[in-house]
Amino acid sequence: MTTRSAAPPVLAGRTVLVLAALFAALEGFDLAVYGVTVPSLLHDPGMNADKGSAGTVGSLVAVGMLVGAALSAAFIRRLGSRRMLFAGAALFSLGMLACALVGSFTVFGVARLVVGVGLGVVLPTVTAYVADLSAPERRSRNVGIMMAGYATGALLAPLLGAALLPETSWRWLYVIGVVPAVVLLPLAWRRLPESPVTPSAAGAAQPAGGDLFGLRSLFAPGVRVATLLFWVVSFCGLLLVFGISTWLPTIMQTAGYTLGSSLLQTAAMWVGAGVGMVVGGHVADRVGIKPVVVAAFLVGSVGLLVMSVRPALGVLFLAMFVSGLGFIGSQVLTNAFIVTRYPDHLRGPAIGWALSVGRLGAIVGPAMGAAILSSSLTVQWSFYLFAIPGVVGAALAAVVPAIRAAQPREGVDPASVAAAADPAEEDPSSARSL
Repeated sequence: MTTRSAAPPVLAGRTVLVLAALFAALEGFDLAVYGVTVPSLLHDPGMNADKGSAGTVGSLVAVGMLVGAALSAAFIRRLGSRRMLFAGAALFSLGMLACALVGSFTVFGVARLVVGVGLGVVLPTVTAYVADLSAPERRSRNVGIMMAGYATGALLAPLLGAALLPETSWRWLYVIGVVPAVVLLPLAWRRLPESPVTPSAAGAAQPAGGDLFGLRSLFAPGVRVATLLFWVVSFCGLLLVFGISTWLPTIMQTAGYTLGSSLLQTAAMWVGAGVGMVVGGHVADRVGIKPVVVAAFLVGSVGLLVMSVRPALGVLFLAMFVSGLGFIGSQVLTNAFIVTRYPDHLRGPAIGWALSVGRLGAIVGPAMGAAILSSSLTVQWSFYLFAIPGVVGAALAAVVPAIRAAQPREGVDPASVAAAADPAEEDPSSARSL
């Protein structure tokens, strides 16, 4: 693989970061809106949905994301981050529009599967893209800031749900999810540069050694143990993100809270997630990313255990905040852990495959929540059983080793990487300014 510096338009690093955060915000909204609308979908006689089928549809999104993340891992260094990012965003926007228009829950599930493929492409692609454009000492911070956009988009879903539901049709929330993409995609097409770690125009050639999907390099000596551990940590993190985001409003309604209160509690969780992403990224650049990821998983588990005892309302909102900071923040910080632990030439495939395999957890999470809520177990078990993967994720993140990877056969252009590593913004011709 070879690299090149694109010839980008003149723009400040903050512009790149803001546009990347907006893509993440679209992803966050499109992911969270399903959990917000599940109670309304269950009460819509025209959709004929029940808790079992709602859990299945939640898992279908994760199946799509598994496929999308694998596509990102396989092609991000062949087609370039920029093309992959735009293609994924266009796909999930079309899927969201279909969700708003369909007339049956079966077709709705197919549309959510399409949304999932697009979301699966975007998240690893935009994470690797921001890491490629960031100076090494700023990578965790920049990934955290970018993913705060994800939390902001996800936060808007329950806030809009609390304002509009149940008086307004749930379909309008899916329409709202499409509108920003109409503005963002053409703007980003003009303003975002290509990553400096991307194939050259002549590089339609195969990657070194025929390693088309990047798996051979990820399982090379000195790399494979970290790869496997990251896959399992991502499994735990995504199980929590998808399980909790799909079922939390329904779990809280089952525990006796109103729909409006449940959605505001969910909003508190996403506020905590956003704070955790930004603060965690800043702290990680100072003390290291590993202890921050471990602490986040553990903090999330404690938050869920507090929520299980039905505390006073103020304590409950604090526990929601802490859980978001822990569980959702921990998965985002795990992504930052991955892109800062691997060398440049493995970063894109590493984050893509970790998120792809981790999507198995995203499939298990909604199904697990549906099984608990449909069983004879008390609602407290929803909190207990979701706390366990948090503890496992913390333990495995704590033992991820350093990576000693060989450079790719064709190497990386030293001039390109040196320019990319310069955090200064004074040179307007540089593609790298984050």
